[in-house]
Amino acid sequence: MTEPTAQHPLASSAQGQQAPSVEIRRLSYPDLPQVIAIERRVFPTPWSLAMFVLELSKQSGICLAAVWDGRLVGYLICSRYDTVWHVMNVAVDTAFQRRGLASALLADLYERVDDEHARFTLEVRRSNGVAIHLYEREGFRAAGTRRRYYQDNGEDALVMWRTPATLAGSLGDVPNPGPV
Repeated sequence: MTEPTAQHPLASSAQGQQAPSVEIRRLSYPDLPQVIAIERRVFPTPWSLAMFVLELSKQSGICLAAVWDGRLVGYLICSRYDTVWHVMNVAVDTAFQRRGLASALLADLYERVDDEHARFTLEVRRSNGVAIHLYEREGFRAAGTRRRYYQDNGEDALVMWRTPATLAGSLGDVPNPGPV
């Protein structure tokens, strides 16, 4: 049996032409060399190969690949902890950013979780305005800060949540919201 994949249409081009669609499928071990290459281009402190292997080995996690024209161009790593889904890593190769790929990965994640009451959390650099804006469009809301979270420069992380309450505009079901 083959793993189901989803086709997600991306934003139309400036000339009004239909944009190509991206295939979202499960990330697999043979994808890891491409993942590591993207990781090194995108992040100042990239994950190690061992970190990706560990996440792929977890039965409760969801690891996704975005494939554009046969090429892996992005990925998402999400782990489940009890009743909360923790989005650990979302990356899109630099040449393919701002085309809706991260949104397509997140949309596929929500479909696979298939629970209208699901709660998702993540950390994002305070300086990463593009990612914060993306997450806010996806219904995530800032609910706290992790001081000096990033080892490369000691930058704080913004803790964001996507829950039924944040989708309705409040932090009512977010555990221990704090100052942002």
